[in-house]
Amino acid sequence: MSLRIDRKTVGIFAVLLVCYVLAFLVKGNTETTYYQLVSVLPLIVILVLLFMQVDMLVAALAGGVMAMIIGGIGIAGANKIMMDTVPKMLSNTVPIINSAVATAVFRAGGYTAALTLVRRGIGGRLEFVAAFIVILQAAATYMSGIGGGSAMVIAPLAFAALGANRYLIAGMSIATAASFTTSPASLESSVVSDLSGTPIAEYVAAMQPYWLMFLVLSIVIAFVGTLKTKQLFTSEADDGFADKSKAELWKLTVPAIFLLFAVIAGPSMNKLLIASGLVETAVFGPLMYTIVTIALIYFCSSLSANESVAAMVSGSEYILKCLFTVGLFLTFIYVIEATGAFKTIASVVALAPASLVVPVAVFVGFLIGVPAGAYVGSILTLVLPITVVLGFTPVQIGMVAIGVGFGSQLSLVNITMQALSAGFRIPIIQVSRGNLPFILGAVVLLLVVSAFV
Repeated sequence: MSLRIDRKTVGIFAVLLVCYVLAFLVKGNTETTYYQLVSVLPLIVILVLLFMQVDMLVAALAGGVMAMIIGGIGIAGANKIMMDTVPKMLSNTVPIINSAVATAVFRAGGYTAALTLVRRGIGGRLEFVAAFIVILQAAATYMSGIGGGSAMVIAPLAFAALGANRYLIAGMSIATAASFTTSPASLESSVVSDLSGTPIAEYVAAMQPYWLMFLVLSIVIAFVGTLKTKQLFTSEADDGFADKSKAELWKLTVPAIFLLFAVIAGPSMNKLLIASGLVETAVFGPLMYTIVTIALIYFCSSLSANESVAAMVSGSEYILKCLFTVGLFLTFIYVIEATGAFKTIASVVALAPASLVVPVAVFVGFLIGVPAGAYVGSILTLVLPITVVLGFTPVQIGMVAIGVGFGSQLSLVNITMQALSAGFRIPIIQVSRGNLPFILGAVVLLLVVSAFV
């Protein structure tokens, strides 16, 4: 096996060498100004490496080891942080369950059937199809917590109905970012919960009004834009569903409808049922809607009981891999935190007027998300510790998370963007450029709202 040495590799090693020399020079001198400045270097190194599309764990290792040198943190200390962090991330059971069940609904054809029904029902009014596709993308992402996985399934269906409609793509992108950053099933919500010490359920409930606000915005963009372009259907309905009757299609959508209701309206229904005295404890929980959804898939689709369960189990693979990866990434972020780096950055951000601290943090998150938005969860682990140090509320932290999410929808390395590029059969740079004016508008709205929360 040969080692390829190019200018990029030489540049990376040169920068790392300089940073490590500085790290050794200030090692342990916590009271000096130089220490405070150099303590931020590991974060800068990680960001630069991520911008250069170096693997997130390689970037985290490079920055983490540097932080260990700067702070005088030994292997034993770093090992303890890892043994605390990774299990904590993997203990986020609800996101794992929701993602797995939503994937099973995907494979059973629930979302495709829903889109086919809408296409048949609205005739030539494609603006309504566009609006429904955005709702479908938002709902699927919100339930599964994975924007890229939802887009991989829905984008080809959207292309079949509307072609490469830039308004629809922008609407899907905004809805996706708002959904996975506020979802009860997403890695991003798990990171917010872990860093802020807020239970996921409380965070999700607090962020629902803002999720709905951006969902409405994305629907309006897709609806008005499609109405303006006056497009026609580019092809017939999905071949696997063209011959199905309306009754068969409705039957296939039942699991998706139930899961959407249980995830979104479940907490409210639990409070209502308990208040009425009909039950004493919550009914709409992960165990109940997992069992019911899998049973509905078995009864309403062509999947057997074994296939339904297998689809659910395989659907957990992606989120489990992400949680494990971010757990390792967070290990090095917590090592960096132990050096006081985030306090140093917070002291700089805090220089902004009090009324602008939150918008500034939101805008910084957006800017970081644009070049490094491949894994929003990993970016949040870099940005959100600063908000925690500054004493942000869960809603304010959520605003920063949404800002990073919006930035990722311009990123050429983002999974959702890649899925949209493949599904709509256009270059990813065209997706990014088409999204730009709409994403910037959404960011302006987010900045205004964040100034008052």
